[in-house]
Amino acid sequence: MTHKVTTAWKKNVKFESDNPSGHNLFIDLGEDNGGKGEGYRPKALMLSALAGCSGVDITPMLEKMKVDIDDFKIVIEGHLTEEHPKYYHIVTVDYHFYGSDLNEAKINRAVDLSVDKYCGVMEMFRRFADVQVKSHFHNS
Repeated sequence: MTHKVTTAWKKNVKFESDNPSGHNLFIDLGEDNGGKGEGYRPKALMLSALAGCSGVDITPMLEKMKVDIDDFKIVIEGHLTEEHPKYYHIVTVDYHFYGSDLNEAKINRAVDLSVDKYCGVMEMFRRFADVQVKSHFHNS
């Protein structure tokens, strides 16, 4: 299986990229780097891909496990190297679960399955970064 995206230059440092889903997105730099800030930053987009990949693993698993949550957030912080080419060498992934009477054991199982088995983007990140994962439970 392969994925193919086409990314077209829209002038300056702005690009439009398609996706197999049929949805397009814009990539641009901030004004401090010659852009207009009219799109996603390339490196930060990688962090969003990581969060999305893991999130779409975890939510269906929790549903199958019959675990009720009120809300769920993934906060990812990528630490860049000092030298060029700058890349994320440390990445922290914090999973935040909100609800009443959260089943922490089942939630941790779903997170572990995503992190260790199913999320291909997580595996890609592990090839170049120290990925640190933690779950946080916010019981109401």
